[in-house]
Parts: sequence; structure tokens; C-alpha cells
Amino acid sequence: MDLAQYDALSFDCYGTLIDWETGIAAVLAPWARDVGLTMSDEELLLAYAANEAQAEVDSPGSLYPDILADAFRRTGEVLGAPVSDTWAARLGSSVPEWPAFADSHDALAALASRYSLIILSNVHRDGFAGSNARLGVRFDRIITAEDVGAYKPASQHFDALETTLADLGIPRTRLLHVAQSLFHDHVPAARHGLDSVWINRRHARPGWGATPEPTGDVGYGLEFPSMADFAAAALESND
Repeated sequence: MDLAQYDALSFDCYGTLIDWETGIAAVLAPWARDVGLTMSDEELLLAYAANEAQAEVDSPGSLYPDILADAFRRTGEVLGAPVSDTWAARLGSSVPEWPAFADSHDALAALASRYSLIILSNVHRDGFAGSNARLGVRFDRIITAEDVGAYKPASQHFDALETTLADLGIPRTRLLHVAQSLFHDHVPAARHGLDSVWINRRHARPGWGATPEPTGDVGYGLEFPSMADFAAAALESND
């Protein structure tokens, strides 16, 4: 894959640019202690993952804070520990508090010198605004779940991306999708015939964490352990 052949990069945000696992665990872990569960952060994330994905399927038009709250309640039911409205609301409102990965800003700022940058995210507009304050980068276009009324891996984000590319005058063959989640991003990207790069943020840890295990065909051209490594390779290819 020649990274110089692309003019635009579309990014998943949570898991790729923003450390959503740390953000979610910052709420799940104290809740677990509060209700008497002895579970590691990794065990809690694993229990949570399928419930968020199912909440998104069941309520595609709901805003992300409501999805988070619903997924938290479902997780509590599975674990046999009720989630109060206070705890559910705490997770639902936590998105702007989730930290950016340490390399995200510098990598994005460097890539912006060569590529158009597009966000393709399972979030609401206000939530992304809070996250983008942490990223500190101007994106050329932002596509959220609130905009399309659905959550990846459904097709609506990628349908909207096609329209966005046309508006920007960028051929779809000149777009590269960049994401951590095989389940949410690389499976539908392959389904839509888009080239993609896997930012494998969990390369040093086994399992899938807060992301369900992918089902269906997964295709990606290159794998990098971080945004810093991807940005360095992309800019080197353009020298």
C-alpha cells in the first residue's frame, strides 16, 4: 500500500484518537466497587462491549449518552448488579472527559499538512466537540451517529462519507479509512470497498476490550501500533 496515493483520511475517533477504554473504565471500575463486584478493568470492558453494540442496534436513533446509559444498565443486569440512574447518567455524560491518546494531536496535526481529515464516529455532536477540544485539530468534515441516525458497523456513516467525498471533490479511491475497531470500522469499510489501515492500539494486550470481536470479512492494507507510527509512515511516503 502506497500511502502517498491518498488525498483524504477518514478516522474513527473513540479507540483510535480518544482512549475510550480508559474513559469507560473510569466509571465502570468505581461502580463495580460500589456494588461489591471484584473485577478488573479488562473484565468490565469485556462484559460491557456486547451490550453497547446491542444498544446501538436496538436504538439507532438515540443519542450516544443514552446509548451509554442503556449499555451500562444492560451490563449491570448481566453481572447481577443493578445500575442506578445516577451511575448510568455518569457514564452517559462522560464522553468529554475521555482522554486523547498521547500521540493523537501531533499525528493529526502532521497529517493535516498533506491530507484532508474526516471524522466518522459513533458519537453525538456535543460529545465530539468535547473530544475535539482535547485533540486540538480542525477536521475538514465531521460525520457523527447523530447526523446519520445510526451506529457503525451499520452502513449509514459510510453512505454519508460517499456524499462528503463528492462534496470535497475527492474520488473514493483517494480515501483511506483509519481506525482501531475491526468490528465497527474495518468490516463495513471492506463491505464498501474502501481501503483501510488498522491502528492496533491493543497490540500489547490480548482480547478485544470494549470492542466486540469482529464478524464478517475484515480487510485492511496495513497495521500500525499507534497514530504516531502511522503518521510517520504516511509522511515519509510523501517525501
